[in-house]
Amino acid sequence: MAFRLEEVVPWGRSFEEYTGMFALTSQDLKEKILGCADGPASFNAELTSRGGQVVSADPLYRFSREEIRSRIGQVFDTVLDQTRKNIHEFVWKTIPSVEVLGETRLLAMNGFLEDYLAGFLEGRYIDASLPGLPFDDQEFGLALCSHYLFLYSQHLSEELHLQSIRELCRVAREVRIFPLLELGATPSRHLDSVTDTLAREGYRITVEEVPYEFQRGGNKMMRVRNR
Repeated sequence: MAFRLEEVVPWGRSFEEYTGMFALTSQDLKEKILGCADGPASFNAELTSRGGQVVSADPLYRFSREEIRSRIGQVFDTVLDQTRKNIHEFVWKTIPSVEVLGETRLLAMNGFLEDYLAGFLEGRYIDASLPGLPFDDQEFGLALCSHYLFLYSQHLSEELHLQSIRELCRVAREVRIFPLLELGATPSRHLDSVTDTLAREGYRITVEEVPYEFQRGGNKMMRVRNR
């Protein structure tokens, strides 16, 4: 199935949000990191500026900077309007209002856009998507998957989740996935069955609380280590 820009809702998060969502330590940030489904997040740009090694993989990166910028502009107000309509699904603490949310997201996405051309040429932004990644076995120390697996459980099958996590474990020694809720701030319908299947296959899985919560109840990540 073709990946169409007009069907994408680009929405990027910051370096600080990534460190909270994935409980990243200073030692973690020394690893070679894969960010899968990063979209227009500024994590890659900010970690690179700090001397880190990071590659982001997302089919969004087949489009130009101006195409991505234009699509962000098209959907930005709609996303904020939807957030206002579902305001009870979120924790307004670190981000105290919808207006501040908009400012926070724009800052992160502008950081991505400023870095995108250089990062693309340097091979830090790769057009790729789960469940098939163009990387070598154990190429990364850590793989992070933000706001894709589990969040879109209504649209992504249990089997795709399993294939994707196995693939992430192929390319990285450790995988972290956040959040474990699906849209609507309810537990993912696939979480228990995916966890049970992978555990039977020998993967080491833990679900851990993290110092980040914006989607109400969304303060847990999954950590998966290779067999």
